[in-house]
Amino acid sequence: MINTVIANRDTHRLVKRFLFGLLLTLTICSCAGSKTLPDDIADVIRVIDGDTVVLNLQGSTETVRLIGVNTPETVHPTKPVECFGPEASAFMHQLLQPKTRVRVQRDIEARDRYQRLLVYIYLADGTFVNSELLRLGFARTMSIAPNTAFATKFAAIESAAQQNRIGLWLAC
Repeated sequence: MINTVIANRDTHRLVKRFLFGLLLTLTICSCAGSKTLPDDIADVIRVIDGDTVVLNLQGSTETVRLIGVNTPETVHPTKPVECFGPEASAFMHQLLQPKTRVRVQRDIEARDRYQRLLVYIYLADGTFVNSELLRLGFARTMSIAPNTAFATKFAAIESAAQQNRIGLWLAC
């Protein structure tokens, strides 16, 4: 009986230590700003322009808007075609051909005022499409809270493209 009490007491201590350690780990992770963004697999149906794509996501057709980037206009109903817009659109058409499988990742706010799903897009090889648009000078950053998980990273990428006069930073 004494052995059982000691074993139970030791087990209780181990469980308490484990739970304390788990709680500490979760606290440290949340304080460090670490967050896991939800993601899904989708297939490209078509590209609308440099920052808007139509995807087959979980069996539904979704118009998605890339988070954190803004490409020059090419299809806006009230705005003229902007400098480097056709190039940005052509890049996306080449990169995201129909039936291309992609991973989409959402941030905090799911949709914009036009009801487009707001996403980050990754190719099967890991290429981060939102980031590539900035790196190659096809887009400018557009940070709209609360969807700012990559805002600092995107600003640095845009700055490098601008300093190196890449894409629209040379042409426009």
